[in-house]
Formats: sequence, C-alpha cells, structure tokens
Amino acid sequence: MTTIVTDAGFGPDTETGTWLDLASDTDPAGLSFQLDGVTQIRIAFPSFADGRGFSIARRLRLMGFEGRLRAQGHVLADQYAMARRSGFDDIEIDDDMAARQPEDQWLARAEWHAHNYQARLRG
Repeated sequence: MTTIVTDAGFGPDTETGTWLDLASDTDPAGLSFQLDGVTQIRIAFPSFADGRGFSIARRLRLMGFEGRLRAQGHVLADQYAMARRSGFDDIEIDDDMAARQPEDQWLARAEWHAHNYQARLRG
C-alpha cells in the first residue's frame, strides 16, 4: 500500500485515470510528442540519492506540462520542498517510508514557499 504526501500531510490516493510512468533516466526532450492528452505523470525515484527526477519535473514544467506530476519512491521528507519547487504536486511513498518518516516530518516542510532562500535574496 502507498501513502500520498501533499502540503496537507498524508492521505490516500484519490487520483483516477491513467498515469504516464517515467523512469529516473528519461529524457523529457524526447517526450514532447507523447504528452498530448496526458494529464498525469509519475516519475520514479529509485533512491533518495538519485535527484534526476527533480530535473525531469522541472523540464516538463518548462516544456508547458500543466497536468499532475507525482514523485514516486524513495523521496525523503527533507526533499519535500525541493520536490514542490521542481514542479511536483505530490509524492507517493510506501508504508515503510511513511512509518520511518512520519507525517509531522513532512508537514514541517509543507511551508516550502516560506523557505525559498532565492526569494529571500531577491528581497
């Protein structure tokens, strides 16, 4: 079973429909012709140390993708703000990860807009 993490905390998966699943080594440039009609993309994170999914999400957003983006797999609570700033709408983790990193750890990073050092530097 899985847990969905959003700015509001843990919850069930309420999304319906078909997901386009992407591996962490996918090149988004080659997807432009495949994105017509796609409303949901799930990007795999095989390891918390593999940050390529953040780059994929950002590039998809820059390419104009406006649908739902979900990170799936080994994403840590400490990475939540980066995931949201990269363009992800939510994160799908397994129940073991949710037990090791409970909801309060994720909620501590839910104010990801407030902790953007680049915005603070711009004044």
